[in-house]
Amino acid sequence: MKKATQLIHAGRGKEWTGSAVNPPVVRASTIVFDTMAELKHATAHRGDRVPYYGRRGTATHFALQDAICDLEGSAGCALYPCGAAAINAALLSFLKQGDHLLMVDTVYEPTRAICDKLLAGLGIETTYYDPLIGAGISALIKANTKVIFLESPGSLTMELQDIPAISAVAKAHHTVLMLDNTWGTPVLLDAYGLGVDVCIQSATKYIVGHSDAMLGIATANEKHWPQLREYSYLMGYCASADDAYLASRGLRTLKVRLAQHQTNAFIVAKWLQQRPEVETVRHPALPENPGHEIFQRDFIGSNGLFSFVLKQGDAKAVAAFIEGMQHFKMGFSWGGYESLIIPNLSIQKLRTASPWPYSGPLIRLHIGLEDTDDLIADLIAAFERFHQAL
Repeated sequence: MKKATQLIHAGRGKEWTGSAVNPPVVRASTIVFDTMAELKHATAHRGDRVPYYGRRGTATHFALQDAICDLEGSAGCALYPCGAAAINAALLSFLKQGDHLLMVDTVYEPTRAICDKLLAGLGIETTYYDPLIGAGISALIKANTKVIFLESPGSLTMELQDIPAISAVAKAHHTVLMLDNTWGTPVLLDAYGLGVDVCIQSATKYIVGHSDAMLGIATANEKHWPQLREYSYLMGYCASADDAYLASRGLRTLKVRLAQHQTNAFIVAKWLQQRPEVETVRHPALPENPGHEIFQRDFIGSNGLFSFVLKQGDAKAVAAFIEGMQHFKMGFSWGGYESLIIPNLSIQKLRTASPWPYSGPLIRLHIGLEDTDDLIADLIAAFERFHQAL
């Protein structure tokens, strides 16, 4: 089944939808049973999408979990209240005091904070590594290295990682390989086909797609799913049925939305490359982007998220650029239908293992579904304000 068709049908079995097109929103805490036999059955199968207790899920959650597993080829799917919770749960499911974690240096800032604050406080050591290290990561493996964590591309600076090469090292050392695949989604990147053990997504972004719900997802292969499932449950994580429903609905248009985001973003990225104020554009589909050859090999397309670096500009000039936008809104997150803009004036402070080669400010864009002529006009006006403030 082709991915576009799979997105329409996944998670829509009659056991979840009945006679309706979409699964209903089933909100529940307590699940009641008529007989001891029913209770015994539910208890024995409480991790297998059998109604047991609200925190284990309802039909609404099970429908989404089925869909994600079908799309990814994973053995199981756990849901969390946000993407950061999914990252935290995945790490804590496989790390304990005295363990060592290898974390990519370009990782999402909240993930770095989890490592430096929460994990460090639990006696778990983190070593950050260059995203372009590839098979060279074997030199960083220690006897107590339990997890290697990838984010490809990096959600600020867009370097691509060689997932198959790192997977081969992880398997040789019996180390769990995790990937934050929020950028790739199940549509653009086959994480399990490349050798990942645990795949994490902030479904808040492209899966929900409308900036109106927060949800995290972590899936695992057959070997690692039982541990991820039980530890996530023990940590108390769960997600609302309403948010799970919105994610299921978002899946149906995911491929067509990504295609339009890709088209729009590439137009804007190519336009920015021609601006004299721009030092570089970081977009995985551009040949100049670090790891572009990996992008061509592993991904089937791109989306709306990329960044660019200005040759110069202080905080005042960057504020003038960003403030006063008509179509780009200033805000965190991405993946909705709207265009977003956010600055980073000190990217080097977020890296410890790999140097950032530019001194100018970085600006990250999420290109939404607006007409690109309007977005470019917005950026032209921003550059005019930028020059006036220099």
